[in-house]
Amino acid sequence: MKTHLKTVRRVDAGTERRGEIPSQISLSPRLPVSPSQIVLGIDPGLATTGWGVVEKAAGRLRVIAYGAINTAAGAALAERLRAIRHELKIVIDRFRPQAVAIEELYFAKFAVSIAATAQARGVILVTLAEAGLPISEYNPRAVKIATTGFGAANKIQIQSMLQRHLCLEILPKPDDAADALGIALCHLQTFALMKIPTSRRSRAAFEADLAARAGVRL
Repeated sequence: MKTHLKTVRRVDAGTERRGEIPSQISLSPRLPVSPSQIVLGIDPGLATTGWGVVEKAAGRLRVIAYGAINTAAGAALAERLRAIRHELKIVIDRFRPQAVAIEELYFAKFAVSIAATAQARGVILVTLAEAGLPISEYNPRAVKIATTGFGAANKIQIQSMLQRHLCLEILPKPDDAADALGIALCHLQTFALMKIPTSRRSRAAFEADLAARAGVRL
């Protein structure tokens, strides 16, 4: 499969510029976030894997870059997985994240979609483990609550809140890259919390705290 470059939005030192990032190519315990940390968020998928790199320093958030790894539908499965691995390594080498946040499998999707996502996710996890990066996993509802305060938020609501939280001039696109930024933000918003609880009462308290961090009262 031939790798090509795709132009993505990137933010650096408070000003936006366009940069070239490879895009045919933006489970360990949750670790505390240091006073200054760069987090790579990943929304895994076989056709499109979104990624976003966010830095938090002195309580301020800054988007470094975001984009998507795309693979051709007609290519062999092994070649598509190889491309994801290769181009994810380029992102890691370029932006040097200190931690990674990735979306958990969402079982409400069609079985075929789950299988494809699971294969891509497996390659991604191996690549991250080989890089020695700590990995945290978040379910879609937790990400939506941390981003918008609403567990059933739609794409536009999520992107609008990301634009607000991350001080972006435009809505983050494509959708997969925006989701990855949301996953990174979720990690930075919830690092001090315990593992997501399972009881109804404790889960409600956890989600209320996520919403509060997003500036929304349930």
